[in-house]
Amino acid sequence: MNGGKPMINQPKKELAVKDVAQLLNISAYTVRYYTDQGLVPSVQRNINNQRVFNQDAVNWLRADLCLRETGMTIAHLREYVNMCLEGEDTIPDRYQIILAQQREAQKQLTAAQERVDYLARKVKMYQEDLNDHNDRLNPETWPVE
Repeated sequence: MNGGKPMINQPKKELAVKDVAQLLNISAYTVRYYTDQGLVPSVQRNINNQRVFNQDAVNWLRADLCLRETGMTIAHLREYVNMCLEGEDTIPDRYQIILAQQREAQKQLTAAQERVDYLARKVKMYQEDLNDHNDRLNPETWPVE
């Protein structure tokens, strides 16, 4: 820990858009998009008006990307970032946002597991068809109703 903040791959200096993109394995376009959307509040501009990222800015972008991967919309992410900027008084509201996002992710996980189970049944049926030289999974061979 460093002054109460976790140390996560801390860059030694300010980074340009392309450096942040490479560090986080995303496109430079994505970096610019998130900053343009106001989702990286600590990003700065140099004398040439180019974005420069310190560790705080990289941390904001990392958090944004993680929340987007859960399916959070840009609008909800912007709301969450703004709440973070408002401080500790918003912790209960932020907690509720994260709980709602967790419920949504759990629904997505359940749906994904159902798709995996469906495909596992299909694989088993295809294995049986391969052994029996049967083509029961081809819709053209299904009976007419």
